[in-house]
Amino acid sequence: MKNHKFVILNPFRKMGNDTEDVIQKGEIGAVLARAGVGKTALLVQLALNALLRNKNVLHISLNDPVTKVSLWYKEVFNNLAEQNKVQAANQILESILPHRFIMTFKVEGFSVPKLEERLTDLTEQNIFLPDLVIIDGLPFNKDVRKSLSNLKALTQSHSMSAWFTVTTHRHEEPGTDEFPPQIQPIADLFEVIIQLKPEGKTILVFPLKGGSRALNQPPLIFDPSTMMMKENG
Repeated sequence: MKNHKFVILNPFRKMGNDTEDVIQKGEIGAVLARAGVGKTALLVQLALNALLRNKNVLHISLNDPVTKVSLWYKEVFNNLAEQNKVQAANQILESILPHRFIMTFKVEGFSVPKLEERLTDLTEQNIFLPDLVIIDGLPFNKDVRKSLSNLKALTQSHSMSAWFTVTTHRHEEPGTDEFPPQIQPIADLFEVIIQLKPEGKTILVFPLKGGSRALNQPPLIFDPSTMMMKENG
């Protein structure tokens, strides 16, 4: 099934980036939103884009078990395949899953040394060598800077790129730089920062850092029912 023609576009291409990867090896990006708005679904779509290009994706979940993460991939893939009227979708999905490795941790049991140990086990035995890492559920509190710096160093040493989900809260106001308080003290570590904001039944997408989309353009819209990004208006 390597010759399939199904392509899931990188949802962030409409941000004005010229390449499918958006962030390069050794770089990190963040997707910010309140709980339940669509951070994981958006990053699963990003992961599927990489998998269909034969990239290896390591998905690290600090909240959900392997079965739930697997279900995310199946649901997002099938939804997009149905929209695009793809034939033999199940076979295509099965053909790309060997490029994905799911790793789970309890939040309180997660640390960079533990991750590095497990990653070294995988890479030294040639079991799995990730190109892209998704870290879903890392708490972004006042003590996260050291861990995040070490995680970025880890991506650089393994020639990977990494995306993080960051949960924001309705009652918290952004600072003068428009960064929510969870990301403001560590924004310098990220090459790309994207925020999802619900507005009625619509989810607006704002690039807070990175990307070349003009600031005077209306925000993009993320449709959670189709998992697709589209122009506003």
